Amino acid sequence: MPFVRANGIDLYYELAGAGERLLFISGTGADLRRSPRLTDGPAFSAFELLQYDQRGLGRSAVPAAPYTMADYADDAAGLLDAVGWDRCLVLGVSFGGMVAQELAIRHPGRVRRLVLACTSAGGDGGASYPLHELVGLDAQASLATRLQLLDTRWDAAWRADNPEMVAMIAERFRLGSDDGPEEGPLRQLEGRRHHDTSARLGQIGCPTLVCRGRYVGIAPPANSEFLAAKIPGAALTLFDGGHLFFMQDPSAMPAMLDFLGAAADPV
Repeated sequence: MPFVRANGIDLYYELAGAGERLLFISGTGADLRRSPRLTDGPAFSAFELLQYDQRGLGRSAVPAAPYTMADYADDAAGLLDAVGWDRCLVLGVSFGGMVAQELAIRHPGRVRRLVLACTSAGGDGGASYPLHELVGLDAQASLATRLQLLDTRWDAAWRADNPEMVAMIAERFRLGSDDGPEEGPLRQLEGRRHHDTSARLGQIGCPTLVCRGRYVGIAPPANSEFLAAKIPGAALTLFDGGHLFFMQDPSAMPAMLDFLGAAADPV
């Protein structure tokens, strides 16, 4: 299995395909052992795709120290160093979008084009829902809250009519064991709660697309509007669906990848 030493820790990664180099940064609690993945399917076949388990998750190391958003960004930059990528496209989803913001700010020469999906700047730009507050809740209460955060239309009647989707969401967004989150996911949630790029977004100099679903509950519309307004030249696009709009709206993923695959930018 492929591991690299990056930013002082061992990260598990996967690299596949051919084409423009694309780093995919996943969301809260993501683990490459779980399926289906957002990167499954033919849409990504035009890219050389690099994805990884973030610190504390999946098969990557679980450092026994507090995690900061700077750590996550430096992990990503260290991974690029380890695989020999000088500069690449970046797609960050949810928490991954927070990491991608930090990466583009702390390591500006590494990001050629950027897509920020379902994410927030924190601070004056507004924070995404405080997921750390769900730790310790009854499992059913936690799941009901998560469903509302993912899509504001998903009420009790919708859940009763869509048990397979509910089961998929319960598995995809489960953090740690059935006894509660493990150390790594808990440390991720703690790092997430301190995310704030709101005063530094003007430092992002690469072409950027901000996108969200119309019915997302985890991040208010104003959060995406703030990102698009503060990142120079950024565009904002809305899609049908909620936090999982890229799975709900068939036009979403092609639109994001088309933006990333646009004509090469000047060096």
